[in-house]
Amino acid sequence: MPFLAFVAGLILIFAVLVDAFETVVLPRRVSSRYRIAGVVNRSFWWLWSQPVRQAPSRRWRENYLAVFGPLLLLVMLILWVIFLILGYALIYWALQSPFLTQAKGPIFELDLYASGSTLFTGLGDISPVTWIARVLMVSEVGMGFAFLALVIGYVPPVYQAFADREAKITLLDARAGSPPTAFELLRRCGESDRCVEARDFFENNEILCAEILETHLSYPVLSFYRSQHENQSWLAAITMILDTAALVVIGVEGMSKQEGRLTFAMARHTIVDLAQVHQVPPHNPSAGRLSREDFEKMRAMLKEVGMNLEEDADSYERLAKIRLLYEPYLEALSDYLLMPIPGWMPENEILDNWKLTAWGGPGQIRL
Repeated sequence: MPFLAFVAGLILIFAVLVDAFETVVLPRRVSSRYRIAGVVNRSFWWLWSQPVRQAPSRRWRENYLAVFGPLLLLVMLILWVIFLILGYALIYWALQSPFLTQAKGPIFELDLYASGSTLFTGLGDISPVTWIARVLMVSEVGMGFAFLALVIGYVPPVYQAFADREAKITLLDARAGSPPTAFELLRRCGESDRCVEARDFFENNEILCAEILETHLSYPVLSFYRSQHENQSWLAAITMILDTAALVVIGVEGMSKQEGRLTFAMARHTIVDLAQVHQVPPHNPSAGRLSREDFEKMRAMLKEVGMNLEEDADSYERLAKIRLLYEPYLEALSDYLLMPIPGWMPENEILDNWKLTAWGGPGQIRL
């Protein structure tokens, strides 16, 4: 038993160090199938999300789920500390509790206290009596300082990445509606001198998708961070970008197909990689997201504002083939993260978030 406890303690400590290194220090995606962080993320999310999967109130559900991301960050840090304390305690117990004490034989409660006090460089009332115990306690003190530095260095970049993401998503409000849709973006482009800023739009959103890919691979917890408005999300923004780019690829008069292809490639790369990180396989695409009738209706309405889609007889079929490249991943992530994705057109006439106030009245406007 002492040998098994010693080995178990070493495995726990090694697992925590590797997991913390890959999560905090290593700036790249790594497999999370057997990592502590990956198992905790999936298990904790499943438990947290179950009570609200059938909740009728979207606002209540969003407020509840918004707690998960920051809470998961704290839970992960706490679990690392607990596993470190337990790992060292098992090693101390295997070494017959090598501390000055009146008791005879190993006492696991004393070992836990010694480990916790040492990691937090606390009371200092535990005295080791063997050289190996002294080495272990010194290493645990150093590890306690290292984890304090990790917390200080890890949390600010996560919140900075979240703030940068939300600032760019909020810019879509006046350009593409709330939630953003491809139709609303193109309609507003047509009403504003044929979208003279289309090139900047594609370039900016290509950069947005690249930033989401980089930050959400490095910090997967960011995927669970919800936007401040319940009708906005990073997944809804990418959906609108992909839908718009797909329309441009099949042909929108006045817009470059090459720019549409580049933006589409970056956005699809983002959702496919994030689906892999969260181990969410693609779904069978929903047949009703854009029917042929809706496509023709959208084409006619866009034509009224000067945004002409190509009149090819097979344009709907070509668009359907492009949609198969990304909609299965969007719907899979939407079901997993409980983030609704917008349709191609707004379901109803909804005011943009910037036009709304909590009090209505003269502060609520239409332009």
